[in-house]
Amino acid sequence: MSAASGQYVSRFVIPNAFPARCGRLPGVHELELLDWKRNVFALYADVRSAGDPESAWRGWRDGRDTLFRSHPQSPLSPEGRERFSGLRYFEYDPGFRVLGELVRSDDELRDVTASTGETVRFRRFGAVRFELAGERRELSLYWLEGYGGGVFLPFADATGGRETYGGGRYLLDTVKGADLGEADGRLVLDFNFAYNPSCAYDPRWVCPLSPPENRLDAAVRAGEQH
Repeated sequence: MSAASGQYVSRFVIPNAFPARCGRLPGVHELELLDWKRNVFALYADVRSAGDPESAWRGWRDGRDTLFRSHPQSPLSPEGRERFSGLRYFEYDPGFRVLGELVRSDDELRDVTASTGETVRFRRFGAVRFELAGERRELSLYWLEGYGGGVFLPFADATGGRETYGGGRYLLDTVKGADLGEADGRLVLDFNFAYNPSCAYDPRWVCPLSPPENRLDAAVRAGEQH
């Protein structure tokens, strides 16, 4: 719990966002959290091993609905779980599944703004370049500057604040299992798997938002809606 805000800290917040605070976080049971992560890792392992991306996406959707509805570490409040009827998505569009080429950068440290106004420390280790809707695009890739590390790829687009969450969505967050894999030496970027951070469901959760440099001027009508 943040001493300043009194809010719970989500499992989606990066641990080193609050480097001075130690001890147990209220509302977090370590073994329940481990089980949540184990389930998420398993969902993405199934996605990477599947032969048909759309079938994999449908299984991923069903798995997420089950976790949100019944898991004790669900981002939803107990009341929200009682009312829950399923997460909303755009229909699967194979045109939003692309491969991205990694371009290395100068490893600049970045403080990414979180939903409560605090910042989370990442290292911008490169960018991923890809083609989407006939246009060349680029998004910054971040590495979590914490124990173990992990790739983090948030983005926002022209649907934000209307059809999708205004703070952006996540495509990759490997420290928590969200990893779509590689093909032919390039990153798989399937925007049909874009999902909302926890703070989109309940403001008590704290999560990093998409930086301005990762805003696409195109409308990405794929992935989770809001």
